[in-house]
Amino acid sequence: METLTTNNAAATDIYRPALHYAARDTWLNDPNGLIFHDGVYHLYYQNNPLGNVWGNMSWGHATSTDLLAWTEHPVAIPCDDNEDIFSGSIVYDRTNTSGFGTGSVAPLVAIYTSAYKPGSEHEGIQAQSLAYSLDGGYTWTKHANNPVLDRRSANFRDPKVIRYDGGEGSCWVMVAVEAQDFKVVFYKSEDLKNWEFLSSFGPANATGGIWECPDLFPLPVDGDPENVKWVLTVNLNPGGPNRGSAGQYFIGDFDGTSFTSTSAETAGLHSPDDHGAYHWLDWGRDYYAAVSFNDAPDNRRLMIGWMNNWEYANHIPTTPWRSPMSLAREVSLQTIDGNLCLVQRPAGDWTALVTQEPFSLAETTIDDSEQVLPGAAGTVQRIDVSFAPGSAKEFGLVLRGDGAKGTHVGIRPDEGRLFVDRRQSGQTDFHESFPSVDTAPVRSSSDSYDLSIFVDRCSIEVFAQGGQVTMAELIFPAEDNTDLAVFAAGGTATISSLQVTQLE
Repeated sequence: METLTTNNAAATDIYRPALHYAARDTWLNDPNGLIFHDGVYHLYYQNNPLGNVWGNMSWGHATSTDLLAWTEHPVAIPCDDNEDIFSGSIVYDRTNTSGFGTGSVAPLVAIYTSAYKPGSEHEGIQAQSLAYSLDGGYTWTKHANNPVLDRRSANFRDPKVIRYDGGEGSCWVMVAVEAQDFKVVFYKSEDLKNWEFLSSFGPANATGGIWECPDLFPLPVDGDPENVKWVLTVNLNPGGPNRGSAGQYFIGDFDGTSFTSTSAETAGLHSPDDHGAYHWLDWGRDYYAAVSFNDAPDNRRLMIGWMNNWEYANHIPTTPWRSPMSLAREVSLQTIDGNLCLVQRPAGDWTALVTQEPFSLAETTIDDSEQVLPGAAGTVQRIDVSFAPGSAKEFGLVLRGDGAKGTHVGIRPDEGRLFVDRRQSGQTDFHESFPSVDTAPVRSSSDSYDLSIFVDRCSIEVFAQGGQVTMAELIFPAEDNTDLAVFAAGGTATISSLQVTQLE
């Protein structure tokens, strides 16, 4: 197989991430076809192989063995004069139900959206098509009889296919969207080629923008395999809790035919701006189109999202590449204060990336001030900190700073809010909507606020209270803005513990 590059190669610009995947010199957006196969994690994604803005949609391809270092490969499924290759998923057809396998080789089968171009037989239509691979996912052949599922719709897209095992046997189940109708549609198949409509879900909860990129998976509640719930995720643009693109999730039951949510409310019951009434995958501005890996080892549920926002996606100041992916996150379903919610934690063995002895700070009180921490500076870091609130109106950290400016990440305890203020984070003038103060609800645990923050060259990902709340945000600081500071405003706050680990 041909290899192009890894994202950990020598940086060609100051924003190229060290911890997050980005294409070598092209545009990427939605993750597609996530699958673990033969010991390798495969990440496919929406890719413009001819430029660094959206267009010419094809499937790019990268692989990893540890979810941390990614190797880029040639375009997997390219667009052509007939169709763009929109989002979709990949399954391992172990028993060759599709008939695409040969001899002892079972195929990988990609189910993707054909967005048909002007002049094609299906002009203006989005329908679902197949491609298959017999070499482990590196080369692909389109099915001769595409499309295999056509609703004669211009906005029917983003199929996620899973293997469902129920009381009456197993089958393939597809979840896709009618994007402008705020509906997830469910189909089943025995052979991936012939599909039968099952049901639909929605509109429900957030409907401030079109629905895209759904996913469906079971999770044990609090780790109990005898108590399993199903999670349906769906992304929307715009309509996110802090403007622009975002993802929401529903918790409920799936019986092989329909999904019934215990966390959904009829669209319109709340104001479109009543974001606190819904479950969000991430409260930051830059986490969209998140989907999970099929066949992850040990039944882990691992997700990756696109780290960008359609409000300014084509304008972020990176070159020649544009847009990174998020870190891989392991998600679980836990009972928090009597309510079920997704808890997300970064996946991967981070100890392999540690470059020096961590910086540590013991119990320290800050009194209405901002203090730079000598010895804690860096551009690629993991920061673990616990705060005990005092009289301060807000407190937290200043990341990638220069002694005066930086990205503020902190807590407003009286409001019960986590916030990220990137108005002075570096380059912000490339788009009017980028400078922002973004917030999320957060509760203290035993009068403590605990944050794990992953800082990369153009982003931060915040995991609060053990991953109960997350915020992913792009930032574009100057190369020499490396300071880390602590602050409290309007009173005192105490740092119970702080550890800063340099990563590379």
